[in-house]
Amino acid sequence: MQKRKALISVSRKEGVVELAKELKELGFEIISTGGTYNLLKESGVEAVQVSDITGFPEILDGRVKTLHPFVHAGILANRNNPEHVAQLVLFGIEPIDLVVVNLYPFKETVLDENATMGDAIENIDIGGPTLIRAAAKNWESVTVLVDPQDYEQVIDELRDSGSTSLKTRFYLAAKAFRHTAFYDAVISSYFGKGTRVLFPEEIVLPFEKVQELRYGENPHQRGAFYKDPLSKKGLANYVQIQGKELSFNNLHDVNAVLETLQDFYGVSCAVAVKHANPCGVGVGENLLQAYQKAYEGDPVSIYGGIVGVNDTLDEATALEMSKQFLEVIVAPDFTPEALSVLEKKKNLRLLKVNLSTCSGFDIKRVEGGVLLQEKDLEDFDETELTVVTHRAPTPEEMADMRFAWKVVKHLSSNAIALAKNGGTVGMGAGQVNRVGAVEIAIKQAGDKARGSVLASDGFFPFSDSVELAAKAGITAIIQPGGSKRDQECIDAANSYNIAMVFTHFRHFRH
Repeated sequence: MQKRKALISVSRKEGVVELAKELKELGFEIISTGGTYNLLKESGVEAVQVSDITGFPEILDGRVKTLHPFVHAGILANRNNPEHVAQLVLFGIEPIDLVVVNLYPFKETVLDENATMGDAIENIDIGGPTLIRAAAKNWESVTVLVDPQDYEQVIDELRDSGSTSLKTRFYLAAKAFRHTAFYDAVISSYFGKGTRVLFPEEIVLPFEKVQELRYGENPHQRGAFYKDPLSKKGLANYVQIQGKELSFNNLHDVNAVLETLQDFYGVSCAVAVKHANPCGVGVGENLLQAYQKAYEGDPVSIYGGIVGVNDTLDEATALEMSKQFLEVIVAPDFTPEALSVLEKKKNLRLLKVNLSTCSGFDIKRVEGGVLLQEKDLEDFDETELTVVTHRAPTPEEMADMRFAWKVVKHLSSNAIALAKNGGTVGMGAGQVNRVGAVEIAIKQAGDKARGSVLASDGFFPFSDSVELAAKAGITAIIQPGGSKRDQECIDAANSYNIAMVFTHFRHFRH
């Protein structure tokens, strides 16, 4: 009886010696290559080199070794097709029943900041994906293994019944195709960053699972978190220091915190988020001052919220934060004293996240496809602003308008942000009309609206928003402009001595 054959050629060596020993005990002949062959030989596992099967040596520094009919015909032959079987006999090719392959460490190589393009090229596997895809294509007859986590299951089935089940082979084939698709997608993503093609005809975006979540936005939805494998910063690389498991909504809100913080580089900033919208943002000379302003911006909504800062969290700020019920605190780092304060709240989640500069694309899922766009990184150039009213803003008003314009960008449109002295005092977000957003922001601000500035993510279609702002005591407005009724809005602002500035671009966020 012909011995069953297993071809083993792996980059990740964990568990491979134990697997090979089990296969030998089960009567398999082992075929192997390069480093895997040497490891098996050193470990006392008898194996045959691929070159002994093909009659052709490895060449081109190992770039060509398994790409041969004696290998691929042995994998691809349909055992239920008499013509295929006859051709194997005709050419003296023996079938291969088990393929154990994982691929060169391309991702790990290019994540090294010292890696060159030459290093990347040499870690693009050619033979490995071909072997995997061949075995997966012929899954009805061939078992393919790409993950050491699956070795035990396959050995157990071989011991129990002499073969793997059809169900297992199909599961492993599906996993194998994902493995090669992900591998190629990482390579495509890496090469794509070196081109100037903004929207190619085809896109393949690689993501790898960070964790499964308890559920999605609601308990009846399942959820998981995936990361860009080539990203070394941002939320996907968070470190949880303490607290309960993160939820889908926690992660979504933390991302909103991080995106807002990224617009306040070089100044101490604190951001509180609720339901993916900032509810309080503050800047100051230090984190304590910034957090106090963020808290005072909406002391009601911050309850149960997500809070983040853009510098190492210190003891004084931690003590202030500990006075409120918060779900998550995010910071680039925490002092030991801050951790000592916050560790008393066992369920409070503390996340250490390296802030990254916003880059790449914004992706929105729609039925049957995705919408892809550049991230909104635009900020105004003060030399291009247009003061459209008789009165120009004071330096203090201009500083608050600059601050409010950065905040309103992160609110769901239609959006209004009121700010004073480097802190938000009122927000109106996600409204179907702009005047409604103004009303909500003013109501939330109460008496604090007086003397504040207003930022609007889109133009005012009517002057009613300006009228409301005037009645609330708002002294300056920053907005894109571009409405057919701009002049009506300007006239209204002039009548109330409100300074108004046009940015000439908007910040819609849907």
